[in-house]
Amino acid sequence: MKPKVKWNEAGLVPAVVQDAMSGRILMLAWMNAEALTRTIESGRVHFWSRSRRTLWRKGETSGNELHLRSLTADCDGDALLVQADPAGPSCHTGRTSCFFEPVAEGGEAPESASALELGPALGALTRIVRERAVSRPEGSYTAALLTAGTPRIAQKVGEEAVEVSLAAVSGSAGEVVNESVDLLYHLLVLLEALGIDGREVAAEITRRFPAQGSSADRDP
Repeated sequence: MKPKVKWNEAGLVPAVVQDAMSGRILMLAWMNAEALTRTIESGRVHFWSRSRRTLWRKGETSGNELHLRSLTADCDGDALLVQADPAGPSCHTGRTSCFFEPVAEGGEAPESASALELGPALGALTRIVRERAVSRPEGSYTAALLTAGTPRIAQKVGEEAVEVSLAAVSGSAGEVVNESVDLLYHLLVLLEALGIDGREVAAEITRRFPAQGSSADRDP
């Protein structure tokens, strides 16, 4: 069912794209009626280019598609929120999000760049693990781990955790980064094997360490 949309005088409506997993705002573009229809029918986000005056599918040349998760209109119907799973960077600059230029500072410290980038990166890795779990391609390490079962994956998580600790003790920042990636990857495979959605983990983090208030289980 199409949302009720109030088109502007040019027959367009602004569409804000949000990473469905991390919640990060990725980009702003415009849709006309055809772009909206194509998006809903195909599950791939389409827009209308005002400069080229043509319909375009996000990622049609770069491969950085947006896989539709949900589409809602605001209370006035004159703007759309597109929640999607990005297949790569959303900005033409190669950045995860188009929103990175500071304009003004408010009363609160901005979220750190590392925190902004980690969420989308883990989201992308989660999608890769999930795809491998479904397709089980021959020669895939992820598929082989999932076939081996939970005990083997859990063992690998333990081994990688030890590797992170050893790298930290040795004082090698580069090795800590490398081993941390291995640990996070194997942890995501374990969650997939157990049928645990990563959003459950994200929700628990938010519950324990809310951005506002003092209801967290513990002070980080």
